[in-house]
Amino acid sequence: MGYRVVRTDEVDAVPDRPCDLRRLSDPAGLERMAMNRFVAEPGEQIPLAYHYHGEQEEAFYVLSGTLRVETPDETYELGPNDLFAVDPGSPHRAYNPGGADSPVDVIAIGAPPTSGDAHRYDPDA
Repeated sequence: MGYRVVRTDEVDAVPDRPCDLRRLSDPAGLERMAMNRFVAEPGEQIPLAYHYHGEQEEAFYVLSGTLRVETPDETYELGPNDLFAVDPGSPHRAYNPGGADSPVDVIAIGAPPTSGDAHRYDPDA
């Protein structure tokens, strides 16, 4: 058996990101999923680019604030306790709207944990 407690506010933020990103997988000892916590101020986006994953399923769980997720067909608005699930091959871009009143706090989970699986998507192509 194995158990770990991770104080997510004590995990170092990743530098050079468009918002506050704390990678939680390694501190939690997770090997079969990737888990991150994002806090985005109004006008900040969560990923580096509009993208899709070739193999990874991804889910965003909103802890507080408003998260918008843009897809080729629709833009979704999510609030606290909403979960947004993304299948592999499905382009998306998650962000906190510019006119939001507060930051958005989100847990993102991806499985399997893969490196280099994010592929840029150009919605105008």
